[in-house]
Amino acid sequence: MLLHRLQERTRIQRGIEIVIAPSTLVLQPLSIQIDRRKFRLAAQNAFYKDEGAFTGEVSFSMLRDLVHYVIVGHSERRIYFGETLPMIRDKVQAAVRNEIAPILCVGETEQERKDGHTKQVIHDQITTALSNLTSSDISGMVIAYEPVWAISTFGGQLAKPSQVAEVIAHIRSQVEQLYGAKVAAAVRVLYGGSVDEDTVRGYLEIEGCDGALVGGASLNPYKFAGIIDAAYRLRHELTGEDE
Repeated sequence: MLLHRLQERTRIQRGIEIVIAPSTLVLQPLSIQIDRRKFRLAAQNAFYKDEGAFTGEVSFSMLRDLVHYVIVGHSERRIYFGETLPMIRDKVQAAVRNEIAPILCVGETEQERKDGHTKQVIHDQITTALSNLTSSDISGMVIAYEPVWAISTFGGQLAKPSQVAEVIAHIRSQVEQLYGAKVAAAVRVLYGGSVDEDTVRGYLEIEGCDGALVGGASLNPYKFAGIIDAAYRLRHELTGEDE
């Protein structure tokens, strides 16, 4: 079992938060089996209405006692399931309403980058998703920069740290314009896009990057454990704390 193998290879460490996001089908049993000293749980998706006749949907209200986080606005949800900016806004609000921290995914396609529209796309995704939230709400959430062109599902070009750094700075600038410098500094910003144990350190060293949103590599316990170890090592190098 993937979780069992990962738990064997993961030590309890201070200052590093490890979140796993399995399919909805196994969230409940994993919530019992998981070592909560090491891991937190996230759902991959949820429906924005708390109640009603929505056959087959799993609402945020159903998940509130199972998970700490829910991924919202993942590129595959936007592309394959037609999730719009207003729909993602409603999901972010539903997460906050149910005391679950949203992991908001934002990012541009390859064509949008080629056309020079990256900053406008990020601006529209962030300003819509964060509308009608308080500063406290924003401080507790996570924003993941996930350029579609860098995801293995869609070609997996390796993003340069300089490219990622520019967009992360833009994300914090957008949050600052909406909620002020204190909130912009508090919100956690991750990078996701073909991250593995060999590339993750280069992204974690970017100023303002607080972690990684891991895709395909998370399905391999050895690769995922390598990513976690890289984060541990970097943190200890920067803080000087004993392991």
